[in-house]
Amino acid sequence: MAEPLTISLSMSLGEALRSRRSVGRVKQEPVDRQWIETLLEAANWAPSHHATEPWRFFVMTGAGRQTLADAYADIAAETLQAGTEEEVQTLRRKAGDKAFRAPVVIAVAVSPSSSQAVNRMEEFAAAHSAVQNMLLAAHALGLGAIWRSGEPAYHPRMKQAFGLGESEAIVGLVYVGYPDMQQLPGKREPYTGKTVWLEQ
Repeated sequence: MAEPLTISLSMSLGEALRSRRSVGRVKQEPVDRQWIETLLEAANWAPSHHATEPWRFFVMTGAGRQTLADAYADIAAETLQAGTEEEVQTLRRKAGDKAFRAPVVIAVAVSPSSSQAVNRMEEFAAAHSAVQNMLLAAHALGLGAIWRSGEPAYHPRMKQAFGLGESEAIVGLVYVGYPDMQQLPGKREPYTGKTVWLEQ
């Protein structure tokens, strides 16, 4: 088991928050396991109401990514109303290839507490916070990462791929690797236009 945040993060929190970008194109060079564990450790320190820690992680590398590829392929084939066998196989192959866009893919799931005192929505918020921690840590380590979701991530076949129960769900697929694209400066509208101060 990795010690907490064993690898020193290379930038300040403020810099990481402002300069992090989604990196959709990465090299296929393997990522050191210790670095992956650092991402998981960072994610594990996300806040959660009632300290439920509802996040679950499925780390896919090498041939392990085939689990995701098969799910993508099955979901894509299900959407095809008609077509030749060749067309079906082409669609399946194209969809399955998505799982191999990065050397590491981490499926992040939420496993909500069954306690009546716990609000299900807050469990999802906690899992989303875990993903954000992971993205910031990846950026601070000099890795590229992107948080992917979309309809396939919420499909029952995707839940089946990772053995999730009825109440559980995938909240994101985090693709990680060494950046292979230029990262442009980000842009945000000032927070002042989105903020109301209630002081009296």
